[in-house]
Amino acid sequence: MNPFEGMLCSAAAADLPLLGTAATVTGWLCIEHPGAWGRDVIGDEVLGPEITAELAARTTAAKVRPTLIRRPGRNEFTGTRTVLLVSSRPEGSWCERFEITDLRQLFDIDLHLVDGPPPGIGVRVEDPLVLVCAHGKRDQCCALLGRPIAAALAAANPGRVWEASHTGGHRFAPAVVLLPSGLTYGRVDSTAAEALLAAADTGEVSLTGLRGRSCYDPIAQLAEVAVRQQLPPLPADALTVTPDPTPTADPTLAGAAIVTHSDGRRWRVTARTVAAAPRQASCGAAAKPATYLEPAAVEQLPAFADSSKSTRGG
Repeated sequence: MNPFEGMLCSAAAADLPLLGTAATVTGWLCIEHPGAWGRDVIGDEVLGPEITAELAARTTAAKVRPTLIRRPGRNEFTGTRTVLLVSSRPEGSWCERFEITDLRQLFDIDLHLVDGPPPGIGVRVEDPLVLVCAHGKRDQCCALLGRPIAAALAAANPGRVWEASHTGGHRFAPAVVLLPSGLTYGRVDSTAAEALLAAADTGEVSLTGLRGRSCYDPIAQLAEVAVRQQLPPLPADALTVTPDPTPTADPTLAGAAIVTHSDGRRWRVTARTVAAAPRQASCGAAAKPATYLEPAAVEQLPAFADSSKSTRGG
């Protein structure tokens, strides 16, 4: 008998650690679309067949994640859509905002621009923005748990909060992504949501519910958070993470990464994969084997002897 049968997927995943579960995304194209969304983020029933195929091809080629957004609460379509073009990189992340009146205007954007500096095609967004997954057609947990968080956060921070289509990991709902940093959170309540935005406004990173930063793969996400947990609060770009190719004879280890502080300090973090009881990954789905990552060791390495390094963090 499956003890998780009949439970919401977020309830069934309540015992699974969050580290290393953020979707790996370095570029975002967020398109305002008030009203109902289909199951697919971009689908014919939402944007129409002419737009869907071309936009899917372009975002795939540029490795940009297409995301539908809407303002919390009931919204009527005015004919003008807000579009966010976002680069979420370890250093130099940015967000630009502009408006369109025809979806075909999206094809005028060179999405490969997310790999470089701010292109100046829109207005630079200086304050961090919040995406709260509220994609009920994808999974009911996001609608039930995400929409109240989005509404409460938007009431206190008007113009900075968007309901978003699938951001990855609905089993960790309410799921929140900060842009442009790509910091991704799960299981946040209203207090934690306010705290993560307040921390971002001061250039720091809240650790409560932090799943990882989207510019990294799962092991690198885990490594960064594991080091942050041992240090005073740091800016988002105070730490950078690179893979550690050093082979290991331990078959239980999933891999390792090197975390480097902007002041030259370094750590090697190893991760292991742990098996958990099977459970559903989405509401209504059949149970399947579950695993999670956990830190195996956090080892401080000799610091870089480079006096030119800045000291942006604490």
